[in-house]
Amino acid sequence: MKLLIIEDEQEVQDDLIEFLKGEKFLCEAVSTASIAKEKVYMHDYDAIILDIGLPDGSGLEVLEYLKKINKDTGVIILSARGSIDDKISGLNLGADDYLTKPFDFNELNARIKSIIRRKHFHGSNNIDFGDIVINTDSHEVNVNNQLIILTQKEYQLLLFLISNENRVITKESIVEHLWGDDTDMFDSFDFIYSHIKNLRKKIVNAGGNDYLSTIYGVGYKFQRT
Repeated sequence: MKLLIIEDEQEVQDDLIEFLKGEKFLCEAVSTASIAKEKVYMHDYDAIILDIGLPDGSGLEVLEYLKKINKDTGVIILSARGSIDDKISGLNLGADDYLTKPFDFNELNARIKSIIRRKHFHGSNNIDFGDIVINTDSHEVNVNNQLIILTQKEYQLLLFLISNENRVITKESIVEHLWGDDTDMFDSFDFIYSHIKNLRKKIVNAGGNDYLSTIYGVGYKFQRT
């Protein structure tokens, strides 16, 4: 699952990235409202952590922009302010939750997971996809009641594919989702084939169905058989 952290306090931003990466999230971070708007326009995120007080404006402007471009992304507002008006304004603009600094990282983690479950997986901790069961809290993946061991990239790839069931996903989209700002460092995206091949092999070797279809010249589709 991919997060965008919009926070101008560098120490807080660094702490958030370190903690959330430890919770197996993919993280990107920006410090201004203007760059945040560029990010949400260009890319999709499973959830956004949004500070209200930014150096070039208010985080509420980012919320307004998300609404304008019809991005239904889960948003948790972080703010040092205790004003009830900020909370009401943020929620009215479409934010899903609100935390006041200082906050507990474990509480933030729980709220992020709750939003993602609600947005993508009908509020459940377990994702059931045919003979695949994923526990999003423990990050365990079982196929036919057999635990399979995935790398972090394979785990995130599987979640991304399931979240986009029946859609054709390009190699470019997969690389952008999994590597974010590092996408430009790759000369080609052919290496994605190895990640797809390994994920498919682990599922099939555990007795699972082969849900992956290759759409030649375009990308991949994950669909129930």
